[in-house]
Amino acid sequence: MQRICFHLRVNPDRLGEYQERHASVWPEMREALRAAGWHNYSLFLDPTGLLTGYFECEDLGQAQRAMEATSVNARWQAEMAQYFVGLGGETPDRGIVPIPEIFHLD
Repeated sequence: MQRICFHLRVNPDRLGEYQERHASVWPEMREALRAAGWHNYSLFLDPTGLLTGYFECEDLGQAQRAMEATSVNARWQAEMAQYFVGLGGETPDRGIVPIPEIFHLD
């Protein structure tokens, strides 16, 4: 199982809106993530807009491809893109660059 941690940057002027959107993630989006093999997924947002994400999956590329094959992901990414800065034209899910893990206590 891979443990994936990543950072993205949310526009600081839109933090409240972004949090509200995640207070009620669409049920079909939650189900698609589970079906695509995303487990133990968490997002953490600090007051500066730094978003830290963590999830576990068998294979990151496979998990991303499985999500890209869903229509719900395309809709969700299109709606979420407006909240992020510094993605260089990528959708938020493709902006994920894993942070190397250097220690794990199990």
